[in-house]
Amino acid sequence: MRLYLASTSPARLQTLRAAGIEPIAIAPGVDESAAVAAAEAASGPLEAPEMVQLLARLKAEAVVGREHEGEPIDGLILGGDSAFLTGGAIHGKPHLPEVARERWLSQNGSHGDLWSGHWLIDHRGGRANGAVGRADVATVRFAALDEAEIDAYIATGEPLLVAGAFTIDSLGGPFIRRVEGDPSTVVGLSLSTLRDLVRELGADWPSLWNRR
Repeated sequence: MRLYLASTSPARLQTLRAAGIEPIAIAPGVDESAAVAAAEAASGPLEAPEMVQLLARLKAEAVVGREHEGEPIDGLILGGDSAFLTGGAIHGKPHLPEVARERWLSQNGSHGDLWSGHWLIDHRGGRANGAVGRADVATVRFAALDEAEIDAYIATGEPLLVAGAFTIDSLGGPFIRRVEGDPSTVVGLSLSTLRDLVRELGADWPSLWNRR
């Protein structure tokens, strides 16, 4: 059975590969800022788990009805999104060095909650047969960095394109003291949550293994 990843995240792709799954990645093309703005205009500010679930669902749904290499999608479609909650504020990707530096100065030596949303659509047989989703959270506790370390890390460019301005599986790993919860949640995809969702749809987790 194939897993279609409605995401362009290299970290999610690598996490799945390390778990024995080679997904078919399809860019969902969702305007995340516009989607959140529309939802908040309709019902008020979103909490972190609501936001990541909204975007995960929209990403997965954006892939429904498409084809891959001329063939209908036949398998499971996974959408995911992440946000970092610290100091009462929700943070996505900083994009700009000055924003990443400001965030690191505020979270340095402290902690926050990394929320990852998951939405899984059963698209076996080339049609949508149902969907399940869940948000998961992991608490991240940071080491105390000096400003030279912070500046050097930001200069690598890595923190600019990840929620919370840090990674756990790359250059940012040594700056993490402890993770409370599923560590893969911090990468943007909880493998244990995904397994639960796969099973809820009546599928078998080992059937997704396709890497040698």
